[in-house]
Amino acid sequence: MALFLVSAAVFGTIYVAALASLHPMGVADAASASYGNRINAATVSERHITDAVTAVNFDFRGFDTLGEEFIMFASVIGTILLLRKHRDESEGTPRDQKAGREISPPSDAVRVISVSLAGMVVTFGIYIVTHGQVSPGGGFQGGVLLAAPPLLIYLAGEFQQFCRLAPRPLVEAGEAVGAAGYAIIGVIPLFLHAAYLYNFLPLGTPGDIFSGGTVALIDLTVGLEVAGGFIVLLLAFLEETLVRRDPA
Repeated sequence: MALFLVSAAVFGTIYVAALASLHPMGVADAASASYGNRINAATVSERHITDAVTAVNFDFRGFDTLGEEFIMFASVIGTILLLRKHRDESEGTPRDQKAGREISPPSDAVRVISVSLAGMVVTFGIYIVTHGQVSPGGGFQGGVLLAAPPLLIYLAGEFQQFCRLAPRPLVEAGEAVGAAGYAIIGVIPLFLHAAYLYNFLPLGTPGDIFSGGTVALIDLTVGLEVAGGFIVLLLAFLEETLVRRDPA
């Protein structure tokens, strides 16, 4: 607690000082305005991307975004370690109730709505992931959406259905492949005598789903990593909450 209070005080002081130095909402200094104008001018002409935010995240400053992705990857790993089973614990039978408390099964209305929404959420999530270079969206936003259907299935059924729909080994492998895929895409240009994360694929036609060169591939890897990470977290929290652990 003492370490937390000291850290919070230091962070809070820096945070307040940073807020005090910001310009009022809607007012930009010359440097910010110049940067925004340069990005707007270069996004379509140089990258054939019609969404400037995606161009900044996965191209102009793609190396920074790679770090952000691995921050989430490390956070998921840390959460799993904190919730791991200890030697003095043994898993009991998964059940959606605590000892001595009966919980009613989901109603027919909840089942119908949850199952009906699952397919639409998957479709919309895939659309958001694959169209990040065309319209607002991308791998981060779409990945969160793709992590929702297993939770909807859990709400419509039981924990066992969630586990069957999203097997933990498969989800963990998908998260790892997504995180590694981003880094590997960045390494490929080095063999072409170009800079790390250089956009080496054909840029395509602005407004087309295959535009943006490597950005479309990076969006897919990020979507896979984010979706896998959130599903792994959901599995970990549900196991901790719903699976009774009796002393060995």
